[in-house]
Amino acid sequence: MSRVFSFEKMSLKGAFPWFGAGMALLFFISLGLRFWGLGRFNALVFDEVYYANFARGFLQGKQEFGGHPPLSSYFIAFGIWVGERMGWGADNTRNTLTGMFLSTVSYRWMNALIGAFFPLVVGAIALQLTHRRLYAIIATFLAALDGLFLVESRYALNNIYLVLLGLLGQLFLLLALNHLRQRALARESGLPRPQSLFLWLWLVLAGVGFGGAIAIKWNGAAFLLGAIALWVLAWAVALLNRILSPARQINLGSASPLAYLSRLHLGHGAIAFGLIPALTYWMSWWPYLNLGPNYSFWSWQKEILSYHSRVGGFDAHQYCSHWYTWPLMQRPVAYFYQTVTVGQTPPPELNVVPPPQLAEAIYDVHAMGNPILWWFATLGIVLSIGALVYFLWQQVRVSAREPGETLVMNPWQLDAWPLLFLVVNWGANLLPWVKVTRCTFIYHYMGALVFTLLAIALWIERAFYSPSVWHRRFAIATLILIGMGFLFWLPLFLGLPLSPAEIQMRRWFMSWI
Repeated sequence: MSRVFSFEKMSLKGAFPWFGAGMALLFFISLGLRFWGLGRFNALVFDEVYYANFARGFLQGKQEFGGHPPLSSYFIAFGIWVGERMGWGADNTRNTLTGMFLSTVSYRWMNALIGAFFPLVVGAIALQLTHRRLYAIIATFLAALDGLFLVESRYALNNIYLVLLGLLGQLFLLLALNHLRQRALARESGLPRPQSLFLWLWLVLAGVGFGGAIAIKWNGAAFLLGAIALWVLAWAVALLNRILSPARQINLGSASPLAYLSRLHLGHGAIAFGLIPALTYWMSWWPYLNLGPNYSFWSWQKEILSYHSRVGGFDAHQYCSHWYTWPLMQRPVAYFYQTVTVGQTPPPELNVVPPPQLAEAIYDVHAMGNPILWWFATLGIVLSIGALVYFLWQQVRVSAREPGETLVMNPWQLDAWPLLFLVVNWGANLLPWVKVTRCTFIYHYMGALVFTLLAIALWIERAFYSPSVWHRRFAIATLILIGMGFLFWLPLFLGLPLSPAEIQMRRWFMSWI
């Protein structure tokens, strides 16, 4: 009989804590990649020309409208305030491009620090979603190997804050469901039940996360939309099961967290999905409004709406891309591009000396993902959609089956809950963009991308537990290919010097220019 890999058995009492050590290692790798050469480009890279300037304006007590709510400006401004007082950054990293004499490190380090926690939050969601440590560490590993999140974490941009706050909202919601599960198990076993105060704590924190994501950009509401959609589905299934006979009821899987989600009543929903997010969003404007009485809260909301209605269409920018191109990564965005030839004095925006062996050194930063990871992740969400449809079809067959008929359910031993969670949240983050006619970019896919990473991690983890040796070998090969892809495209994520031939090797499609 073939041996089936089990990560869970590797953390027995007294054994080496492989799970904790693995998660810590991935965190420090992510941290190092984000801080390594952080001041390499003494310039304002891509939209740093906006967000670093808005943060500088806030520090100077100025209301500078940025087209989005101001929460990300506070994060970057705090980074500048700390960085300048600590004297971080060498003299050759300083410039006056923001109107202040600042080090590039001071307006980038906060993004790098916050971004390093992104893989851990993804892993924590995976763990709460299934309570399986192998799934959690695979999800963390894949999140650490994505290029777009790495690039967005190394510059004074705002997308990493949006995604991380939205994911924290989802994580705290899962912790609330886990609390309900623990209460139910305690009641069944006659043990003392956990205090209900913790349920409210997790729900309030979830609301803060959702409201914070919206306070970065309005499209952060997609994370809240996904949570509300799951809550509504949970109630719909619960009501339907009350109507159906026990033999025909919808089976949600072994853990049935969706059933616990239906135990959140209207009061819970009003607090977690309504009052707290709205209050968080409103409070995020206080520091900004206190800078001047010229505009009220509602005046700024109208200004944001007016701004986005004026943004040009898909011909407004050469890197605009449609929503349906994002899953295949058809149009990345060039954030920085500089060429230095032998004998040429490097321009002031370069803080490094080009390698002498390169007759022409190209420094290129592309906002692109790890292509191998993205394509596998897209396959993962497609498989998850198919598995969920199959699961629902089997439920229909269960309701219509003849007495004595047996059905083969889910050969991969996948419950409906993780599939439903991933598919609904992926759709909530992607489908609203279908009707958007303004110019959009590939980084608008970052919220949906997280759930595709979790999807492919789920299939890889199931392959490790498969009795088929070929499934396990395929899982290992997939992880190796993704790791190799990350290393191959890493120079484009970090802006490391490449020759024209080496650059061309990494441009697999004309649209990647």
